[in-house]
Amino acid sequence: MTMNKYQKPSLQTQDEALKLSKGTQRPAQTKEQTKLIAQGIQKGIDLYKRQQKEKARDLNKKLKKTSRQKESVITTADDEQAYIIYRQHWLPWLLLIMTWGGIGIYCFQYK
Repeated sequence: MTMNKYQKPSLQTQDEALKLSKGTQRPAQTKEQTKLIAQGIQKGIDLYKRQQKEKARDLNKKLKKTSRQKESVITTADDEQAYIIYRQHWLPWLLLIMTWGGIGIYCFQYK
């Protein structure tokens, strides 16, 4: 099967093009010229529709790509939070031990 790149315009598009071409018809214009103008309008409408579909596809691709990136960022952020190890400095612990040791020595000496 061969695939046609050019699709026939829909009946609605043909009707719209014919209405537009008749609306802008000049007094000395023949039916053939009007039909040619209608065909040009059909091609313009088809081109416009194709461009809009292409823009919609591109936008959809970008949305999917950003949503995938957000999901991956969220999963990596969750993974990072699971592996965080909190390390404290040793100086406060040393001062705490020295303070309690000093209090203990003071209590045993003067009791």
